[in-house]
Amino acid sequence: MTFEEYTAAVMRTAPPAHAPGLLANLALGVAGEAGEVADLIKKQIFHHHDPEPDRLIEELGDVLWYVAALASTLSVPLEEVARRNVAKLQARYPAGFDPARSRERP
Repeated sequence: MTFEEYTAAVMRTAPPAHAPGLLANLALGVAGEAGEVADLIKKQIFHHHDPEPDRLIEELGDVLWYVAALASTLSVPLEEVARRNVAKLQARYPAGFDPARSRERP
């Protein structure tokens, strides 16, 4: 499945473009679902829960749904979001991740 195909499937179930507070709804959805991902990891590390890879994948899917819906609402293809992120990371870490560059970046 391509990002384009995925986004089309997402938008079939997304709120309509004229929905009040749409951008806030989608942005808060990203944050909420990312929080659920973090909570699963927190429980594994600090509460000694067993890893739950299937639940983690489901929550990551929910994060991706909101990201795709938000990008589409902004008329930005998800491919463009990915391209820009890769370009930013390549500029920031040209030889791959480096903790020193991470601390020294503006």
